Amino acid sequence: MKKIAVVLLLLTGFVPAWGQQRSRAFEEMVRQIEQAMESPLTQTEKDESVNDLVAPPKKPPAVWKFWASNTLNFSQMALSNWSAGGQGNVALNAYTDWSANMSKGRHRLDNRLQAAYGFIHAFGDRYKKSDDKLIFDSKWGFQSYDKFFVSAAFNMISQMTTGYDYPKDADPRKRSDFMAPGTFSLGLGMDYKPFPFFSVNVSPVTSKLVVVTDSLLRTRYGNRIDEPVRVNLGAQIKLDLVKKEVFNNVVISSDLTLFSNYLSVPSNIKVYWSLLVDMKVNRFLSVNFRTNMIYDDEIKITDRNGNTGPRLQIKEVLAVGLTYSFGQR
Repeated sequence: MKKIAVVLLLLTGFVPAWGQQRSRAFEEMVRQIEQAMESPLTQTEKDESVNDLVAPPKKPPAVWKFWASNTLNFSQMALSNWSAGGQGNVALNAYTDWSANMSKGRHRLDNRLQAAYGFIHAFGDRYKKSDDKLIFDSKWGFQSYDKFFVSAAFNMISQMTTGYDYPKDADPRKRSDFMAPGTFSLGLGMDYKPFPFFSVNVSPVTSKLVVVTDSLLRTRYGNRIDEPVRVNLGAQIKLDLVKKEVFNNVVISSDLTLFSNYLSVPSNIKVYWSLLVDMKVNRFLSVNFRTNMIYDDEIKITDRNGNTGPRLQIKEVLAVGLTYSFGQR
């Protein structure tokens, strides 16, 4: 009995003491939690908390790439008492090719501007234009699946100055001018881009405007004499190869456009093809070859025998000169 009494006395003294310690520990934990809840957030913590609640997810930035190539070719020949004969002359050809392309998420925007101008002036003869073109292309695409894009493609083609024919026994005849003709097209469809430098655009719905501001030239380009603007609606396929380096310092650009006019004779396909081969000798010296081919059954051309009708048009330019390029392909 004495042993049991001793154990009971020890328990009656230990249990309250242990309970008091547990109570003090619990009260201390509660106090620390209350202090943490009442303490103000730092500015960084507030910003992070607000951003987590209200800030929208960040969108990918737009990435632009610019590229420009400028070429100038000049030649001059002078004769003095030259027994074999000949005629002194000066000639100049200038060509510029600019591009600005943007990518942002699934969106793509490709812009390209081409301009060329050339002339020949033989001493004792009149000034004659040898080259003149102004081309602008813009294509927007939204990536729908892998390498396929829903697209809208815009194109503008004209020349900058008046062009003439020079018959031997007659005065020069005006054949073109700025916006005479000028063509504008807008096509909606799909764009397939298997490589960064190559694309195939199919536009089953393409509107094309043929503008001829000079009434004397309208019938030459398929417009009625009282029709400054002719509207075409058709389908278009365009293949683009842009600035592809096929060999070291040899860059090729080419585009082929096929257009079928629903409002005329759809089987008469209009063909527009161009090719540029640029071969760099060094940083500033280059050799370039440009060719254009056009077949349009609505453009009437008179041959040497006086027969008028559609003809295959071909233009070639081979030049050696100065080139300056900058930007990213």
